[in-house]
Amino acid sequence: MAFRTIVGFIVPFLLSISAWADEIQINPSHPDQYTVVEGDTLWDISGKFLTHPWQWPELWSYNSQIENPHLIYPGDTVYFSIVNGKPQLSLSRDPNMATKLSPCVIEVNSAHARTDFPVTEEGKLEPCIRETPLKQAIKLIPSDAIERFLTSPRVVSQNELNEAPYVIGFAGEHLLAGTGDKVYARSITEPKSLSYTMYREGDTYVRPETGEILGYEAQFIANTTLQQEGDPATLYINQANREIRIGDRLMPDPEEEVTLNYFPRPPEDSIKGSIISVFDGVSQIGRYNVVVIDKGTSDGLLPGHELDIYQRGQVVRDSYSPVKNDAVQLPDEIAGTLMVFRPFERVSYALVMKATRAIHVLDKVQTP
Repeated sequence: MAFRTIVGFIVPFLLSISAWADEIQINPSHPDQYTVVEGDTLWDISGKFLTHPWQWPELWSYNSQIENPHLIYPGDTVYFSIVNGKPQLSLSRDPNMATKLSPCVIEVNSAHARTDFPVTEEGKLEPCIRETPLKQAIKLIPSDAIERFLTSPRVVSQNELNEAPYVIGFAGEHLLAGTGDKVYARSITEPKSLSYTMYREGDTYVRPETGEILGYEAQFIANTTLQQEGDPATLYINQANREIRIGDRLMPDPEEEVTLNYFPRPPEDSIKGSIISVFDGVSQIGRYNVVVIDKGTSDGLLPGHELDIYQRGQVVRDSYSPVKNDAVQLPDEIAGTLMVFRPFERVSYALVMKATRAIHVLDKVQTP
């Protein structure tokens, strides 16, 4: 696929984070200390100390003792305190690392044999420590949860699907095709690329309040390589996610910028929308599920924008009311937080970062 990868964080954000909040809001139930474990993210750890984890750059910037929060490892302990009215963090390394103070350290991956044997004043050999590389530093967010959504599926218009080339047959006597097979497609006479992705129409994304169609899900089916242009054209199936059928659509791979690291932050403009779909067929949405919301770039959403999730309040009948069949709308309740990672024009893919109760399709999302 032809796409560019953006890695790393944008340093100016560390200086401008105060524009998004007047002051750091401390989590009332914050611990005094926390020891990092495998699977933790910087977002998770910040949420233990802050009401809004996206304020982490300001909190970490108060603490010169932690030079780079991106280089925190499992086993490290983060300590929290208030000094002169400001929140402070400090860090202690895994106590097992203290053994590196030994005068004799052997690198496990070293290609050279030992030549020095340190001894005590009494002439006895001193013990040596075998040094292994540090574990991988914790990530800001769990990027592995969203990687497969960064290039596929896609959100397209009805015209894009209807006008795209489509499969009309298979090489050999196949009823279906898969990885390693050849397929024939209509009308690829002026190819824009040698790499084509095969899609199938999926969900129709609709705005709940109005029924307005916002776009169509193009479900990823396979990656292909154009072998012979024409009508029909011949394509080779490099990798198929599911069986290939007559009528499946082909689109040239776009050159996209794919962001692998994000800076969670609230949108600059007020956003109010809804969850309209969820991937992987779950009925109750939880942490690290990927959802679709009915707001996109036309509404000002960008990768990294964070929204609160509200569980829609139920409508209940008041049997004690003097009004017959009196219905009462219960309040919406905060249910979690999500982060937009792939916005389209009118809808966006978002990752649920926090879930304090069950989340469902049609629950509301809005700026914090």
